[in-house]
Amino acid sequence: MPVFPVYHAHIYFNADTFEQARALCERADQRFKISVGHMHRKAIGPHPEWSCQLSFSAIEFCELVPWLAKCRSGLSVLVHPVSGDDQRDHDDYAIWLGKQLPLKTDMF
Repeated sequence: MPVFPVYHAHIYFNADTFEQARALCERADQRFKISVGHMHRKAIGPHPEWSCQLSFSAIEFCELVPWLAKCRSGLSVLVHPVSGDDQRDHDDYAIWLGKQLPLKTDMF
């Protein structure tokens, strides 16, 4: 299996968990070399809930993903590579931390 150069982690939240997700994203941004996207307060793309995207390198993967697993405090997190094949990235290559949510990957 190839090592992908770029990964995304999507932190899912709702109105009740918005501040928790925002704080998690801020802590991740301070601790790791990542790019933090917008806190989307609506479903975007294949994502069924509000979310924030973290972008990071394969170098950060080994530290960030275990940290997210430990610090997510009940939030669902989707981690996937960016290979250029969105369907496979979100379905076949996906790693879930917490509850797996039904993605709308038929859009790809």
